[in-house]
Amino acid sequence: MKDPVVIIGIGEIGAVFARGFLRTGHPVYPITRSMDIQAERSQVPEPIVVIVAVGEADLHPALEKLPDEWKPRIALIQNELLPADWQCHGLVDPTIASIWFEKKPGQDVKVVIPSPVYGEHAELLTGSLNALDIPAYLVHDRERLLFELVRKNYYILASNIAGLKVGGNVSKLWAEHEPLVRTIAGDIHTLQEHLTGNKLEHEELLQAMLVAFDGDPGHQCMGRSAPARLQRALRIADEAGLDVPALREIAAASRQ
Repeated sequence: MKDPVVIIGIGEIGAVFARGFLRTGHPVYPITRSMDIQAERSQVPEPIVVIVAVGEADLHPALEKLPDEWKPRIALIQNELLPADWQCHGLVDPTIASIWFEKKPGQDVKVVIPSPVYGEHAELLTGSLNALDIPAYLVHDRERLLFELVRKNYYILASNIAGLKVGGNVSKLWAEHEPLVRTIAGDIHTLQEHLTGNKLEHEELLQAMLVAFDGDPGHQCMGRSAPARLQRALRIADEAGLDVPALREIAAASRQ
């Protein structure tokens, strides 16, 4: 039997990975909210990888509870993920997957574009996804990983925040509201440069975001998390003293 895999958080995405690992012959040990991570560590002391599949809001509490023995084996798959999110927990170079597929209750997996995966256990994760016919590929350097993470943030934040104003799907968003998308993306760029401490190529990121728009043109812009994403972005801007006029205008209009 192959080495075991631990998955912390068995929601829709965690369950997809579980199915992929089972198909490739790895036993899977799920950890849910009600379980004691430290106690479970004694049952599975040396998993080949530990995938943290909780939502963005639960990421930091989950990482705070990680056993030290598991930290070198960690893989993260959250949205709105940037290096500071794992570095503040003492994780040096974890495996990271920028997930570009959706899984909603009662529906099959919907692929937007292939998912890039970086790190020591990247081949293991891509193998589990490929076993389910979910395209994924390896990223070999940190610079490219950062680009892919920021690209995903552009996609999520631009579509969600623009959707608060105009609704619709991403295809219509760009076709009918390109100036709005560009102004929002400019503010997102300001936030991402602040959060990463890096100079980022805005136009290249914008064009990469549009490739993802084309991958699922019917994707609805405004998910239920959109208001919280906007408020989180404004909180970061306020704390850093950043000028994000487009985001502030949309927030003000949504309060009326």
